[in-house]
Amino acid sequence: MADPATGWARGPPPAGLLLDINGVLYDGGGAGGGVAIAGSVDAVSRIKQSGLKLRFCTNETQVTREGLALKLQRLGYAVDAGEIVAPAPAARQLLQQRGLRPHLLLHRAHTACILYVKRQSLNDVLPEFDGLDVSDPNCVVLGDAAEFFTRYYKETDGLKLDVGAYMKALEYACDVEAEVVGKPSKSFFMAAVNDMGLTPSQVLMIGDDIVNDVGGAQLCGISALQVRTGKFMPSDEHHPSVKADGVVDNLANAVDLLLSEWKKL
Repeated sequence: MADPATGWARGPPPAGLLLDINGVLYDGGGAGGGVAIAGSVDAVSRIKQSGLKLRFCTNETQVTREGLALKLQRLGYAVDAGEIVAPAPAARQLLQQRGLRPHLLLHRAHTACILYVKRQSLNDVLPEFDGLDVSDPNCVVLGDAAEFFTRYYKETDGLKLDVGAYMKALEYACDVEAEVVGKPSKSFFMAAVNDMGLTPSQVLMIGDDIVNDVGGAQLCGISALQVRTGKFMPSDEHHPSVKADGVVDNLANAVDLLLSEWKKL
């Protein structure tokens, strides 16, 4: 009988991988802006050498994709901005499609202020929204956290309260329901899958968040692994409504298992 911890690796091999960033590739925060998780730099290199298609999925709303790519490159990762799937470009597209004029409650570099100030900086997410009509706003775009619409995220100095709490407060105050444009929304995962030219059944998601990474992917028909890094907690393995297809120690462990089984085919 297959070991439930590694049985996922013995199934049909995926054609593409989706990797969460914060908590899988690195832990954010600290004086240096974050530290790479042991083994993950080499694991990403091995994935690329294998020929598997690869996208990096993030709910990061503090920087542009270009800024995030540069940050990952400084940590040793071979990542291009075009390989990163993030909420801000999707939100911009949605605003344009619906003719909305946003009030942008988004991250501004080097300050806790969340007012809209136009800056040309890769450390801001605001350039992703350049050119939009923000006069007489008729909607609010809320970001300003290292992960989008979750309860908390992990930095090197511990777990941080995330923007989800503020979103809920605004929903209550305004008597409206927010629309999530990031994980765990189906549109977010499908955008990543479609960008690789694959179908959900051909893709494997690897993340540290049992609800937004694992649960969100599975709702789209994507198999999903949880790593025991980042925001992982032992209780996640007994979550009442989400069960990962496999749980691994880290990204390096997942890649070892995946590629070793692949060689046997």
